[in-house]
Amino acid sequence: MTRAIGLFLLLIAPSPVLAQRDLAGNWAALYHEDQPHRIPGPDLGDYTGIPLNDAGRLKADSWDASILTLREHQAKPHPSTYSLRGPANIRITRVLDPVTQQTIGYELFGTFGQATREIWIDGRLRPPAHAAHTWAGFSTARWDGDALEVTTSHLKAGWLQRNGVAHSDKATMTERFIRHGNHLMVVTIVDDPIYLEEPFIRTTNWILNPDQEVRRTQFDVVDEVAVRRKGEVPHYLPGSADAARKLTEFASRYKVPADAARGAAATLYPGGVRPLESSPVKGSDPAPPGEIHVVHVQGNVHMLVGAGGNVVVQAGNEGVLVVDTGAEARAADLLAAIRKISDKPIRIVINTHVHADHTGANEAIAATGKALSGNAPGNSGLALASARVLAHENVLKRMGAPSGQPSPRPFGAWPTETFFGEDKEIFFNDEAIQLFYRPGHTDGDVVVFFRKSDVVVSGDLFLTTNYPVIDAEYGGNVTGIIDGLNHILDLTIPRDKQEGGTYVVPGHGRLSDEADVAEYRDMLTIVRDRIQDLVMKGRSLAEVKAARPTLDYDGRYDATTGWTRDTFIEAVYRGLATKR
Repeated sequence: MTRAIGLFLLLIAPSPVLAQRDLAGNWAALYHEDQPHRIPGPDLGDYTGIPLNDAGRLKADSWDASILTLREHQAKPHPSTYSLRGPANIRITRVLDPVTQQTIGYELFGTFGQATREIWIDGRLRPPAHAAHTWAGFSTARWDGDALEVTTSHLKAGWLQRNGVAHSDKATMTERFIRHGNHLMVVTIVDDPIYLEEPFIRTTNWILNPDQEVRRTQFDVVDEVAVRRKGEVPHYLPGSADAARKLTEFASRYKVPADAARGAAATLYPGGVRPLESSPVKGSDPAPPGEIHVVHVQGNVHMLVGAGGNVVVQAGNEGVLVVDTGAEARAADLLAAIRKISDKPIRIVINTHVHADHTGANEAIAATGKALSGNAPGNSGLALASARVLAHENVLKRMGAPSGQPSPRPFGAWPTETFFGEDKEIFFNDEAIQLFYRPGHTDGDVVVFFRKSDVVVSGDLFLTTNYPVIDAEYGGNVTGIIDGLNHILDLTIPRDKQEGGTYVVPGHGRLSDEADVAEYRDMLTIVRDRIQDLVMKGRSLAEVKAARPTLDYDGRYDATTGWTRDTFIEAVYRGLATKR
């Protein structure tokens, strides 16, 4: 009898808390370890514990909190790399397959700024490199014992902490979600080849709270600073008194060694750097090399990648409109890709500028199409046997040549119609389309805005691949590019949380939205201001290059050949120096 009672008591006794695979529930954040960093936020100049490289340090040093008052920087959530660190609770919900009712993922809602995430555990492929980046990124996961291991890519450029310490859009993240009873710990490892010397690791803790409500919030942008100069980007110039004060206050106040406050891998471990293994996330792109990728943007608009410069196709009942035609050698492949979208005639071709990687296939593509009519009612004799080719008049001037001289481009590639004013309007496939003349990359740049589809085509005014190319021989200048980028920002309206909404197709690189254009505009404005400051101080071109005014952006935008950092700096310098 005694043994039976003992066995019964053993069976009903509480068992040790074991790790669990069920992550679903409402979770309240615990701040006992790092409340100062997560609630009021870290002090300016406090980079302790972060393995910043020189570029990441300059990026943080230049950051001015006033930038958050700009419309395009308001109401932005933090990316997944930081969103669990802010003062917000979360709700984790299972995502179920509608047919089998199996768990295929988790939705994580309520993070700081509410960059709602889907974490997929059904083995789906990662998007290709040219896909849009988001605040949440694209997350896939697998169970490693009782820990859910999550890998995230396709992140927007964002912040590792709220005092200017940034990560680039090349950052990837690995997380481990580990539940023990009513407690949840998330281990986060961020890899960034642009701003970090090694992976950055931290943990965040939560406690289950079924009674809490996690509600949706929405923010609107407003003008916070009166009479601000259009296009202004607040930042600290290297070596300025304001920058020096910002960088010394934290170390002085808390008696922290200056080197430790500046952040670096060497400051994290006693005895020097201990390298950590990094697991970069690789993109999954099943298409063979050389194929032209077709990406539906939204509405009637598609982006075609791989023909040289990006090509845009708008298709509908009236036919096909093509913005830019890519390289001449890819004409047949481009036409085959267009036919995947529509088999209707190509009616209109628009050129964003003159360069051959955007206009090389003009003749071949236009020859396959047919314009709907001539320029005026009753002028049937003016009907074109091919598609109309529209561009600014400076594109035609650059393709042609004075009488009696050979032309750089064949006659069949020339625009059939040009405009000379600030804009041109057309209506095609039940959509209003605006062409805005915004010279900067060349003297013939055009921004194309599909108003119903809500898509902007930037040409080479905006790239996600390298520094902006300033073709001074063809009338390019840095001021014009910045003005063009600011005009694009005027056209774009993001959805809630400053994401999506108006999409932007760059001249080269991945699909983007307003936040991506703002990041690029900020970079170019900051670099322009730094070089302008050195020019005003009488520095030579060699001295400007030695000052490394692009250091915090070189890892992201420098090229090993062609349009390199040095050629970019030289073009900006010469353009600014001539205005002194």
